[in-house]
Amino acid sequence: MVININLDKAAGELEVQELEAPNGVASPHVYERLLAIYLCQNDLCNAKFLWKRIPASVKTAAPELASIWAVGQQMWKRDFPAIYNALNSVTWSENVADIMREVQEITRLRAVDLITRAYSSISLDAVAHMTGLTSDVANKACSEKGWQIEADTNIVHPVRSSTVIIGQNSSEDQLYRLTDFVSFLEN
Repeated sequence: MVININLDKAAGELEVQELEAPNGVASPHVYERLLAIYLCQNDLCNAKFLWKRIPASVKTAAPELASIWAVGQQMWKRDFPAIYNALNSVTWSENVADIMREVQEITRLRAVDLITRAYSSISLDAVAHMTGLTSDVANKACSEKGWQIEADTNIVHPVRSSTVIIGQNSSEDQLYRLTDFVSFLEN
């Protein structure tokens, strides 16, 4: 994917800037973009380690860093409504606005993928909460995907697509799935 390749390249360049920074402390803009890119890539482990190594003085000088990390914390919890609240509660600076819009779109795609794979029926309100859309927009989006919607009960019946591309899975996601599978086999 072109977006992932560009983000990988940008992340690599930002990581080099961080390593080569005078006194080992990069500018707040470098940390903001790198943290946002990690979230966009769903690389929550690297995002967490970056947050831990950012000096406290930089965190206090750049309050947007805390806002970006607030999104990351909700992503870590997989709390979709809280992710959208954290994303929409801030007017993002020009430095990260494009990346944070991409984070929101990718999060929405992940939610749709989850709904498609996990549910045979789900309420329209739950779809709206998981995708960060209003009920009307969620209704229209479900119809466009070919999902059946019961008008009287507002129950949505997702239809699995043959291929759903949602980007890279982080190693944390893979480990979580493996743990679930092993737990299932043991029980």
